[in-house]
Amino acid sequence: MIRVVTLLFAALFALSACVDPSATPRKLGPDGKPLPRAYRIKATDTARIQFAVLDGVNALRLASGAAPMQLNAELTAAAATHSRDMSVQNRPWHFGSDGSSPLQRVQRAGYTGRLAGENISETYENETETLAAWMELPDTRSVVLDPAARDLGFSWYQEPNGKIWWTMVTGYPASNTVVGGL
Repeated sequence: MIRVVTLLFAALFALSACVDPSATPRKLGPDGKPLPRAYRIKATDTARIQFAVLDGVNALRLASGAAPMQLNAELTAAAATHSRDMSVQNRPWHFGSDGSSPLQRVQRAGYTGRLAGENISETYENETETLAAWMELPDTRSVVLDPAARDLGFSWYQEPNGKIWWTMVTGYPASNTVVGGL
């Protein structure tokens, strides 16, 4: 009998080592359902996220008949700067804390083309959910699907509490002769 009890405790001890500590019960919201886990972005996720958004944008553009876009380093730098600045201001809006407009920010970043548009978001959602939300509204959808835009800048800033400030900037390359734009 002692042998059986000893084996049982040994088996329980071995199984307890297999328990995933992250599988602890999640906190419940007021509706009794588990609260969502915070979407955390690691520094190593940057390229994966940017190319996932580029792929998503280009799939949407293909479906609408628009040509694909390419990532642009200058527009991405302008997007990163604005995402961080929105966090500092604690509000999602298109003007910088220094009063700068999207046009001024892309020029400062060295973009030689013309600004097509800018989408921003303050959320706890991931990049795919954010792109889907932008597609639901005519103004933000038009930035994603602008048939003349060819360059894409995309970046974010994540606060320690998990809130993410997303910025997408699109542009017309310098060689693109387009009537309109900002």
